[in-house]
Amino acid sequence: MKKMKILYGSAIIGLVLACFLGCEQTETKKLTAQDVALEWAKMSLYITQYTPANSPTFASRGFGYVGLAMYESVVQGFPSNISMQGQLNGLDSLPQANAQVSYDWVLSLNAAQASILKSIYVQTSDENKLRIDSLEAVIYDQFKSELDVVVAERSIAFGKSIAEAIFEWSKTDGGHRGYLKNFDKKMTYESKLGSWKPPLFAQSFSHHPLHPHWGENRTFLKSNTSLPLPEFTPYDTVPGSAYYQEFIQVYEKDLNLTQKEKEAAIWWGDDPDATFTPPGHSYYFAILAMEKQKLSVIQCSEVFAKMGLATADTFIKCWKWKYHFFTERPNTFIPKFIDKEWESFWPDPPFPSFPSGHAIQAAAAATILENSFGKEFQFTDRAHEGRARDEVKDTDFVIRSFSSFWEAAKETADSRFYGGIHTPQDNRVGLEQGVKIAQNVTALQWKR
Repeated sequence: MKKMKILYGSAIIGLVLACFLGCEQTETKKLTAQDVALEWAKMSLYITQYTPANSPTFASRGFGYVGLAMYESVVQGFPSNISMQGQLNGLDSLPQANAQVSYDWVLSLNAAQASILKSIYVQTSDENKLRIDSLEAVIYDQFKSELDVVVAERSIAFGKSIAEAIFEWSKTDGGHRGYLKNFDKKMTYESKLGSWKPPLFAQSFSHHPLHPHWGENRTFLKSNTSLPLPEFTPYDTVPGSAYYQEFIQVYEKDLNLTQKEKEAAIWWGDDPDATFTPPGHSYYFAILAMEKQKLSVIQCSEVFAKMGLATADTFIKCWKWKYHFFTERPNTFIPKFIDKEWESFWPDPPFPSFPSGHAIQAAAAATILENSFGKEFQFTDRAHEGRARDEVKDTDFVIRSFSSFWEAAKETADSRFYGGIHTPQDNRVGLEQGVKIAQNVTALQWKR
């Protein structure tokens, strides 16, 4: 089984795994409300990584609904915060808590997370569904002893009702069960100069690009729906032209890649067949940030909701622009006009180039995290610690340390340039647009 240290290092996941093995554990760490929020975030990463046929697009959508469900399952218990009901695109009605009775908001969150994960990832394995159920039971067992049974049942019922309402809303966004339609084999594309073509050297050998209709999905925020098209440099094969220079920079960088740049290129690959995907990497950063501070359950939930909404909307907008411009990658331009023997260091993903999905979602994540934790924040990324050396590329997976979230976002974007699959323009515009999308998220009314 592939390694993901963050999951196996936690007390609760360890206990859940012990339950699967039929072992008894007599002593368990006493959980705080923050612990519960973090354990569910880690479980979301696990399900994302170990559910087949996943994609960055579908995963981003999942984090959007999972993060939102966490927030809405607790927000009515905290007068400091405001629900997203009426603020998001079409989310006009949610179940309301009875102000005359009491709730345990941790149990509400617990039930909501279990419900929304199994609904969004209905295609995951029975073993994974059992993991979700086991985590829910472990948390319930720790908190129920302090509660009247009526309060406990009421709290669980409310959390489930929130998750069910959000899931019903999710069915109308255009991406419901999107893993069943990753590639539209009936769709045809206009052949034009500089248009995307399936390369010989790629992550997927489908002649059809991934999720061509994803950009038609409903964004979570109305303000993100109306973002204008970014500017794109016109096609030109004349040496010295602005378009040609974009690819010359890729070519020259590839000829002079340092070992550190190669390490960055493979670290940020986040292949959905082997990892928790690029948006999962951003969700993981939120976990790292929260583990360094003591936060309330509403504070944790707000961060996860913001992160989920931002990454989900970045993939919708990015895919809308990708299929509007339908641009080629260096692996088709460079062999034709610069060096016919050239191959990128990293294989092409199966979709058009402009703008960079890695850049746009990383910038959105950094903007959300800076808004929550400040511009200067030291952390170490161990997401791929322990992965076997990439012998083909003669490169190890080396953990990354950063002094700010933006530093990590910039390296995420740069890694695709080092890999030879994105031009500087793809990354620059991706970073710019990711910031705009996330700023719209933080501009929502979260506090009273």
